[in-house]
Amino acid sequence: MRWALVKVALAVTTMVVVAFAVPLGLVVKELARDRAYGSAERQAATIGPVLAITTDRTQLERAVASAETGPGGRIGVHVPASGRNGPAEIGARRAAESDVAAAVKLGRASISPVRGGSALLQPTAVASGIAVVEVFVPDAALTNGVTTAWVVLAGVGLALVIGSVAVADRLGTRMVRPAQRLAGAAHDLGRGKLGVRVQEDGPKELRLAASAFNSMADQVVQLLANERELAADLSHRLRTPLTVLRLNAASLGDTPAAEQTRAAVAQLEREVDQIIRTVREQKAQTQQTAAAAGCDAAEVIRERMGFWSALAEDEGRTVRIAGADRPVRVPVARPELAAALDAMLGNVFRHTPEGTAFAVDVHNADEAVIVLVSDAGPGIADPDAALRRGHGGGGEGSTGLGLDIVRRLAESTGGDVRLGRSVLGGTEVRVWLALDDRRARQDGRRGHRLRRTLGRRRRAARTGS
Repeated sequence: MRWALVKVALAVTTMVVVAFAVPLGLVVKELARDRAYGSAERQAATIGPVLAITTDRTQLERAVASAETGPGGRIGVHVPASGRNGPAEIGARRAAESDVAAAVKLGRASISPVRGGSALLQPTAVASGIAVVEVFVPDAALTNGVTTAWVVLAGVGLALVIGSVAVADRLGTRMVRPAQRLAGAAHDLGRGKLGVRVQEDGPKELRLAASAFNSMADQVVQLLANERELAADLSHRLRTPLTVLRLNAASLGDTPAAEQTRAAVAQLEREVDQIIRTVREQKAQTQQTAAAAGCDAAEVIRERMGFWSALAEDEGRTVRIAGADRPVRVPVARPELAAALDAMLGNVFRHTPEGTAFAVDVHNADEAVIVLVSDAGPGIADPDAALRRGHGGGGEGSTGLGLDIVRRLAESTGGDVRLGRSVLGGTEVRVWLALDDRRARQDGRRGHRLRRTLGRRRRAARTGS
């Protein structure tokens, strides 16, 4: 697709450049030709008034010398015979006698080819007949400035072609790379790498395709987890009938049939134990895969806020959600993020009076995702103690013991949790979820700048309120 776009842009731009540059180059050449002949006509016109007054050779030679605007020897005058004086030739003569006679017969200016250029022949009426003023126009004058203009046009056309190819290549790369990542992720998922996910960027259609792929991968992981849960549950349920069979087989005596029954029951118990161990190992791997794959924080926030909004409506609380209208992927498992959100929202309902407003904001940065849960309650007296496991005590405030879950979730990604004063006047719980633990440690400076930016925004909002 990338090279196809480049070829299309190259072909279209080349056709446009040719369609405009070639006619424009011809127009430039014609303008140079008209300019050269126009200058020759003006020179010939300066000799006409002199011929109308006199045909004296000395006067005409003086008029020809004054009319020369460039190198000398380009203007000649053919004067017909008069009385006792024969025909006179003044100045340079290059045109053939037949061309001069044709100009006299034609009665208007004409152009005849001569060696090294062209000759403009301008007939002029005199007392003895028709005189002809000849002005030599060299070939160099006909193409003066044409080569420079053509070079400029060629340079502009080449620049346009190169620019269009570069833009097409850029657009093609922007379209192809997300598609290649999507195809690679699909192959990895087909090979069993359940933790693979696609970055949702590029054109709108590819972003939608990436979002659909990520949702599909999440559903696949969830289906496998449900399947393994079902297998483990069935295996545990088989233990009770197996125990009954083993006890009944023990009471059958010492007959060969009884021994075979007891051996079969023992074999079945071993197989069930193996199934249970395998399912437990696969369940642990599925949980690790789900955590590595992450989830859409915006979707989880919308889901949990939908759950808590019913209680908020009953208690007359105003709820605001910001930043959850577009996908925001975080490197934590969906159940863990849901549990952390429930802990923070539960603390708001538990430790603030009814009718207290609260809000949930999501900020998506390059190196981290920040989830803010703020309320308009009385605040926390000791934020540091509230973050320690086992503190909080259920007193007045907007937090409780559940913040330990939030802290462990944030620290598992290389992030942290901080408490402060919210723009609503109460408590703000800020959860910093690093998108890449190593990058978060290396880019700590950028993280501090983002924290300062958020702090300035909170102070500005507080001052404005």
